[in-house]
Amino acid sequence: MRALVYTGRETLDYREVPEPRPEAGEVLIRVAAVGICGSDMHAYLGHDARRPAPLILGHEAAGVIAGGPRAGERVTINPLVTCGDCPACRAGRENLCPARQIISMPPREGAFADAVRMPERNLVVVPDDVPLEVAALAEPLAVSWHAVRLGLAALAPGQGARALVIGGGAIGLAAALALGAQGCGDVVVVEPNAGRRDYLVRRCGVAAVPEATGDWPLVIDAVGFGATRAVASARAEPGGVIVHIGLGEDEGGLDIRRMTLQEISFIGTYTYTGQDFRDTCAAMFAGRLGPLDWAETRGLSGGAAAFADIRAGRVAAPKIVLRPGG
Repeated sequence: MRALVYTGRETLDYREVPEPRPEAGEVLIRVAAVGICGSDMHAYLGHDARRPAPLILGHEAAGVIAGGPRAGERVTINPLVTCGDCPACRAGRENLCPARQIISMPPREGAFADAVRMPERNLVVVPDDVPLEVAALAEPLAVSWHAVRLGLAALAPGQGARALVIGGGAIGLAAALALGAQGCGDVVVVEPNAGRRDYLVRRCGVAAVPEATGDWPLVIDAVGFGATRAVASARAEPGGVIVHIGLGEDEGGLDIRRMTLQEISFIGTYTYTGQDFRDTCAAMFAGRLGPLDWAETRGLSGGAAAFADIRAGRVAAPKIVLRPGG
């Protein structure tokens, strides 16, 4: 099969690789669509030691089951593989499983390929009227659905359901959509890139501004750099909540003194639970997250150029989805 292989810093090679062999409880999925995630970009830039070259990246995928009794089923993939038996898994917090694995990180190759192997329990069937390019957005949407659920639950009774989202990429946009679907009617996205900001307003129907102003009960940092954490800790109102999703860099930014004196809560979030993933899919398929037509689609053979365009800031769309075979 063909795959887009990360071979070194800012280097991707579209080439022949062995087809994966499913193990017990797994199926082979012919990938129809796979999104480029920020974590893929971190690996591409050489910033993620957990993803050493050579490696097939990509974990935001949907496709068709190949072989077996479920052959032909259209599915979207929960890429987080967990043990199912540890205290975290038994408590429904599979994302904290100490044995968790995710495709695109050793020992599991990712989905920038013609096919990928996955446990059957990680698959959600996609209705016939939902394009697989849209179904591939389930994973990034679930990341934000999980973060929004935790953030809204942490607000004090009577605290206004208003939210500031820092970052207008896929995760920030997904957070804005999840906030609306979960009952938060006043949402503003901060996005400094003018082209991206215009796209968010015109194509995605969200309010977007170049810089943050005012005080907010809930602030979601979908970027995770020191500068964005500084904005989050400055813009959260007294008693407010900061939800941190982004993994841009490890240190700096938070005003710990202000957060302590103003009792501002900080919640770190990682991926999603299995229930969050299923709830996200249900919301998608019911149309509660909008038309989800804002991704740019390209062929997997042009994946190296897509990464370079994202790196150079030449992409207005919040997400690029790659199609194997193209």
